[in-house]
Amino acid sequence: MKKTTQLILLCLLVSGTMFAQQEKGIIGYNNWLNPWTEFKPNKVEYGAPTQILSGNITKDKKLYKRDIYLLLGDVFVTDSTTLTIEPGTVIIGDFKTKGSLTISNGSKIIADGTHTDPIIFTSSRSVKKPGDWGGLFILGDAPTNKFGSESSLNYGLRPTSSKNISYGGDNPASYSGVLRFVRIEFAGKRTKDYGYFNGLTLAGVGQQTIIENVMVSYCEGNSFNVLGGDVILDKMVSYKSNINDYAFNYGAQCKINNSLAIRSPYVSGADKSRCLYAVNHDIKEEVDFSRKQTSVAAENLTLLNLSSDLDYDIKIGLVNEAIYIGEDTSFAIDKSVISGFNPAVIINSNVKINSENLEKIKFTRTYFNNCKGNIFVENSSNNEDLENWYGNRAFNNVYSKGPDSETFIDAEDTKRPDYRLRINRIIAANDSIDDDD
Repeated sequence: MKKTTQLILLCLLVSGTMFAQQEKGIIGYNNWLNPWTEFKPNKVEYGAPTQILSGNITKDKKLYKRDIYLLLGDVFVTDSTTLTIEPGTVIIGDFKTKGSLTISNGSKIIADGTHTDPIIFTSSRSVKKPGDWGGLFILGDAPTNKFGSESSLNYGLRPTSSKNISYGGDNPASYSGVLRFVRIEFAGKRTKDYGYFNGLTLAGVGQQTIIENVMVSYCEGNSFNVLGGDVILDKMVSYKSNINDYAFNYGAQCKINNSLAIRSPYVSGADKSRCLYAVNHDIKEEVDFSRKQTSVAAENLTLLNLSSDLDYDIKIGLVNEAIYIGEDTSFAIDKSVISGFNPAVIINSNVKINSENLEKIKFTRTYFNNCKGNIFVENSSNNEDLENWYGNRAFNNVYSKGPDSETFIDAEDTKRPDYRLRINRIIAANDSIDDDD
């Protein structure tokens, strides 16, 4: 009896340890990507527009699933107005006028879809391509690290008043509404003077804003761009963006959880592109260092480069690093998966590798797979100190060389992929709640 009890306890200990080891990358007992995501959006017919949105929306307005809406030019929700969007509603960005939607500071968007009836922003073209239309901007009054209490978007938008493109303030808890179960497809138009739009730009957005289950696919610019503010991003998906999947700048305080970035070396733009691009500023002289500087805390991310021949794609320069960390930036990633990059991480050359800076840049319990090198300082080929530091057992990082077919449950299903980690046929999960409930 005693031996039987010991054997049961040993089995429980071993299985518990194995289970704990799987809690890396995106998690959930069910594949939470189903059924609200779409990995072949160009194959979906959404129908013709029945309503037009243009100019300024200055009174509370609701969009209904029964109609299809066309964003004609730059559309602004202003004057403390709330735009409510019914689950299942389709909003189409006009290709000719490069339609965009801006929720101005003080106004709100309530786009609360469901996992069976997501809200969709997409292109007006029959053959859709990245950059067909502008994108979605949400502006709030949470702090940035720029001098002055307010800043303005610099994307060439044409508002009737400059206040409609201003953001920032002193309210980290500000509320700009809800984005939940939303897809943004083929956004990121290019402008001559201001570069590319992003799929979703969050500028000065505060803690009370709810941003969950948002997918940006085939964006010509960044999928997600966070400028200042204080936000929590949960269950985000970036799929085959041309530039960065997630970009953080100007004092952004961001927690990003249980989220996914899928890169392809065959659709990236001419400039370097990464899954995560975390910097504190573009121009140092614009920054007030008495304020909070950019801080990103990431947990349970899966960052994957899909390549048919990874060694060859790396050799000819199609594959970049997964994560870029700038100076004056705090970055921590935990329980995540980084697979198929060259290398996994680059740290800006201005960051001195000392104990103070290493306390601000943390990699713990993370699974590095199929990367040509792990963590480097920019323009340096010698990363021995960093390898020794982050390879310490105290950080519990894991290093592997495994094909996608053995690393993920089903990364090759082009319709309903499953990017949860598979180790010894155990699915990464950490909760007992059905995600579809």
